[in-house]
Amino acid sequence: MNVNDLRRVVNGAVVAGMLAISTMGFAAAAQSTNPADAQIQADVMKALNNKHFSNVKVDVSGGIVTLSGTVDLYSEKEEADKKAHHRKNVSGVRNEITVAGPTVEDATLRNKLGEKIAYDRVGYGTTAFNAITIAVQNGVVTLGGVAYGPMDKDAALSEAANYPGVKDVVDNIEVAPPSPMDDRIRIATARAVYGYPSLNKYSIDPAKPIRITVVSGNVTLSGVVDSQADRDTAGIRANSVPGVFKVTNNLQVEGGSNSAAK
Repeated sequence: MNVNDLRRVVNGAVVAGMLAISTMGFAAAAQSTNPADAQIQADVMKALNNKHFSNVKVDVSGGIVTLSGTVDLYSEKEEADKKAHHRKNVSGVRNEITVAGPTVEDATLRNKLGEKIAYDRVGYGTTAFNAITIAVQNGVVTLGGVAYGPMDKDAALSEAANYPGVKDVVDNIEVAPPSPMDDRIRIATARAVYGYPSLNKYSIDPAKPIRITVVSGNVTLSGVVDSQADRDTAGIRANSVPGVFKVTNNLQVEGGSNSAAK
């Protein structure tokens, strides 16, 4: 190889190297974060600057915020979602956060959570008028039934969201529509049921009342009673209230079988 050939090889290598460097620089520029997304990311991260969100990661693409990582409580996952939604220029939020708190056996979780919800509204005068059901599967809590009002529903959802071991909350609670007539029937039915000597004992423990649900004049009794006689008596007393259209007796007898609903 003569000197000219050597120069051509060297020059070719230099040019190729420069092209490679140029190409690498272009690729890096193409992968750089969009300024608008970078601002959103900074805003969301600032909003989540709390020890509860120390394991939460924030990614933004095209105004869509993706939250990932872990938190200890389901309520913290919800809070992170709300904080991200409220940031300027956020067009959507993908909440992929995992609740990584303690694992609690489903039956234990249901019983403990049921007790918390049962006593939560004591003193507000609506305890007997809430018939909220609880189901738990693999840490996912499903709340159903009927709540007297929005505050009663929100209180039950809050108890579930803040309870350790709850991985997710499904809200199937219905709220009884406001009605002066239904309110009158509720009070009259409570007096008729709890005022009867053999049934007065069910007013002692707020967690174990005969629950009275009223929607459009239709009364549903639920809960657990000591005997079939108590179940039948409660149904008769509810049916005696003026203005009641229908009574559905869903009371269960502790440790025994129940008759068909009336």
